[in-house]
Amino acid sequence: MIIGVLLSASHTSRAVTLEAAVAKVDITPGPGLPMWGYSLRVATGTMDPLFARVLVLKVENTKLAIVTLDLGRTFGEASIATIRNAARTKDDISYVLLAASHDHSAPVIRTPSSPPATINWEKGAIEKIEHAIDEASGHVVPAQIGIGYGIAYIGHNRLRVEANGDASFFGQNQTQIPTSPIDPTVSILRVDALNGSPIAILVNYACHPVIFGSDNQQYSADYPGVMTRVVEEAFDHKPLCMFMQGASGDINAFYSDIPLAQDAVKWRDWTGNRLGQEVIRVARKIKSEPNTNPSLDFHEDILTFHFRWDPVKFRQAFDASSEIENPEGRQPYYEAYGPLSPGADQHLPVGTILINKQIALMAVPGEAFVNFQIDWRNRCPVEHCLFAGYANGYNGYFPTIVAATRGGYGADGFMTWLQPGAGDAMVDDAVVNVYRMLGRFGDDPR
Repeated sequence: MIIGVLLSASHTSRAVTLEAAVAKVDITPGPGLPMWGYSLRVATGTMDPLFARVLVLKVENTKLAIVTLDLGRTFGEASIATIRNAARTKDDISYVLLAASHDHSAPVIRTPSSPPATINWEKGAIEKIEHAIDEASGHVVPAQIGIGYGIAYIGHNRLRVEANGDASFFGQNQTQIPTSPIDPTVSILRVDALNGSPIAILVNYACHPVIFGSDNQQYSADYPGVMTRVVEEAFDHKPLCMFMQGASGDINAFYSDIPLAQDAVKWRDWTGNRLGQEVIRVARKIKSEPNTNPSLDFHEDILTFHFRWDPVKFRQAFDASSEIENPEGRQPYYEAYGPLSPGADQHLPVGTILINKQIALMAVPGEAFVNFQIDWRNRCPVEHCLFAGYANGYNGYFPTIVAATRGGYGADGFMTWLQPGAGDAMVDDAVVNVYRMLGRFGDDPR
């Protein structure tokens, strides 16, 4: 494995106070676009809107922007670079982290064979996000941060280990049978003005937003959209609630892939409300405190991994997949979900943020299995550790080594194209970078 540094220096600032601001923008497309998830469908309308939400943090000359998206995945490399360049030029933003909820009722992002409507939508969405970052950056106020934790059971591990040691897909779990591993932890970051008035409530939780199934052809933010709405209502719409998806690669909601005729909307609302009520309970108890020596550190590495499969056999397996019913739709589906260069080494950005030397966030560009989130929390050298999946790109599934040997959905299919051990290396990288930001690693031998 080769590690190359994208951002070669970690930035630390000292100032009297932390500053923060938020912004929100509707990025819902019009009808007629291909939809993410399942076989590619065409959207006929909107059930509820899709948003990009922005939190800007500033300490002296260092500004960070965290952007959460009601999308199946983040935009491609070129579009992310466009957003980051605009933020740097207009607002001197040092680092932009973009994270998608992995919503399966959202549009497919731009691919080489995308129709003009998709290309135009993405261009417009990027411009809106740039404007939202600019708006938040121009309205930062002195702020303080608190963090709290809750427990919510809305999902299960969807890979069931059979007697022979292999894993089988366990999509729906309407009787809520306990499965393992899962991580029911709800991590809640509350950003307040100095008078205690909430500015942002950022929720980090691991569970696939797949309440709606393949029969749904309307845009929806799924259960995270419900959760953000009920939280904002509980706080009189003063803060912006943001959802950051965790390591949900093997975690499904209990009520998954529900046909519309079987009241999918009811179960979307049940799931979002159940999570939302726990967020409300915990967020109300969080007491944010000013930090007399605040800091913002960030680092992003490009990690290089080998391709897991023989490229010819990989493409044969994809073409033979039963998931794509229409042969004419295979190429667009492959472009939406497959690697850009099968067989070649894969280059992944892994980001790390450290706030006030107390709150660490690692970000990976794909579907990490939940054990990596648990491992990150156990090994991270600071007390508070968040995990952002589907961030700054998309590179398929990241199963654990053991899960890769057992197989099953996300563990050995054509959407799992990185070498075994890739997820472990990403956690290692983030842990090392947090230690480095804490000053525990120098650049000279002792």
